[in-house]
Amino acid sequence: MIATIVLLTIFLIAARRAKLVPGRFQNGVEMVLDFARVNIVEEIMGTERARRYVPMITTIFVTILAFNLTGVVPGLNLSGTSVAGVAILLALWVFVAYWAAGIRQHGLWGYIRANLFPPGVPFPIYFILAPIELLQLLIIRPASLVIRLTANMVAGHIMLVLCFAATNFLLLEAAPALKAISALTLAGGIAITLFEVFVAGLQAYIFALLATVYINMSIEEEH
Repeated sequence: MIATIVLLTIFLIAARRAKLVPGRFQNGVEMVLDFARVNIVEEIMGTERARRYVPMITTIFVTILAFNLTGVVPGLNLSGTSVAGVAILLALWVFVAYWAAGIRQHGLWGYIRANLFPPGVPFPIYFILAPIELLQLLIIRPASLVIRLTANMVAGHIMLVLCFAATNFLLLEAAPALKAISALTLAGGIAITLFEVFVAGLQAYIFALLATVYINMSIEEEH
C-alpha cells in the first residue's frame, strides 16, 4: 500500500505539473515511461500494434519496480513482490490479456488451433505437441512469470537478512575475537543491497518483457 501510494503520488504530481519544457522531475518520470513504451512494448510489437498495450505493460513495469524497491527501504525491508500472491495477480492479468488478444485476432478455435496444431508438423507429433502447448498456454507461461519474480526477490531478501543478522550477532553477542568479522558481513550486506536495487529493475524489465512477448505471440499469425 505504501509503495502504491508513493507511486500514484509521483505520477499525479508529474501529470499536474507537466510542462512543454520539462524539468528534472518530469524528465525522470518521462524517461521511465519512454523506456517501457519504446524499449519494451514497441521493441517487441512495433509502433502500431503496441499502442493498445502500452498502458498495461507500463503499469506492470512501474508497479513491479516500485514493489521490488521496497525490499531495500529501511523500515519496510521486504519487497511486495516477494509475496507470491502479488506476482500471481499480475501473472493472471497477463494470462487474460494474451488469451483475449489471441481470441480477438484469430477467434477461439483459430487461436487454439494455431497454438496446439501448428502447420507443417507430422500428424503423429500432434499427440505429443498439443498437450505440451496447451500446458504452456494454461500454466507454464503464467508460472514462469510468478516463479522468476518471487524467487528472485525472496532470495535477495534472505541474503540481506543473513548478512545483517550476522553483523548484529558478531558485533553485539559474539566473542571479542570475532567482532572484527562484523565489518565483513556489514560490507557484504551493503553490497547485496546495491545489487538488489539492480535486480529490482532487472526483474521488472524481464516480467514486462515476457508479458509483451506472450501477448505478441498470441497475435501473430504463425507460431
